[in-house]
Amino acid sequence: MLASALAFSLMGVCVKALGGRLPVAEVVLARAVVSLLISWWMLRRSGLDAWGQRRGLLVGRGMLGTAGLYCVYLALTGLPLAVATVLQYLHPTFTALLAWPLLAERPGWRVWGAVLLGFLGVAVLVAPGGGGAAAGSALPALPLLFALAGALLSALAYVSVRALRRSEHPLVVVFYFPLMALPLSLPLVLLQPVAPTGPEYGWLLGVGVFTQLGQVALTYGLMGMAAARATAISYVQVPLAALWGVWWFQEAVPARAGLSALLVLLATLLSLRARPVPASGSASS
Repeated sequence: MLASALAFSLMGVCVKALGGRLPVAEVVLARAVVSLLISWWMLRRSGLDAWGQRRGLLVGRGMLGTAGLYCVYLALTGLPLAVATVLQYLHPTFTALLAWPLLAERPGWRVWGAVLLGFLGVAVLVAPGGGGAAAGSALPALPLLFALAGALLSALAYVSVRALRRSEHPLVVVFYFPLMALPLSLPLVLLQPVAPTGPEYGWLLGVGVFTQLGQVALTYGLMGMAAARATAISYVQVPLAALWGVWWFQEAVPARAGLSALLVLLATLLSLRARPVPASGSASS
């Protein structure tokens, strides 16, 4: 989960570096092509059946992930990198709430504490005057809504990954993500094609490679520990995004970023110490 947070934070850098000139569908398509080729190669090398067993749920996971990806990319183009990442990382809260009824995974007090600390870190950073924009100015409404929608869709996708853990290999789950993203994005690209420049091809390749690395690490992490605990660990992406925003884009760090990063770090450490809580019934898979 820590490796996935690092990879996804670098993916955010690549999306932000594209500058919003290319349509979001084109970014999603490029990511899908790169990831699909890498996933197919990894599956062939491992001798695995690419199509899996629970294909309906695999398709659903891919569609949820693709919809969430669109929302995340749209948020990244309209918000500072740190703010967009922080809002996306409301998903551990959503995941903890959804995993209890859907997976029968009851979070322990440490996980709830980690979720609360992470949520407070989010609230500190996006409060009026603390979101990285000019003091007293509000965040733009539409990118804000996209970020929140992306968090909810990500949580649903992560719960579905956890549900697939007993029937599917992680590489098969990863494969279905670009497999769904490709047909969902290609028609939109054909309607409004924009030729990338040389540097943009490099950033698009980075989007695909870092997203693939993040998805592989994320899927193994979610299949190895309870969903709420796993996603609480990934809060560490928040301070990473703030760091990249300063280094790469000279984005001003909000005055409250230090407190936000501290809360996120405490959330991560607390979730690492959490132990699974026995549930009354086993999770469906």
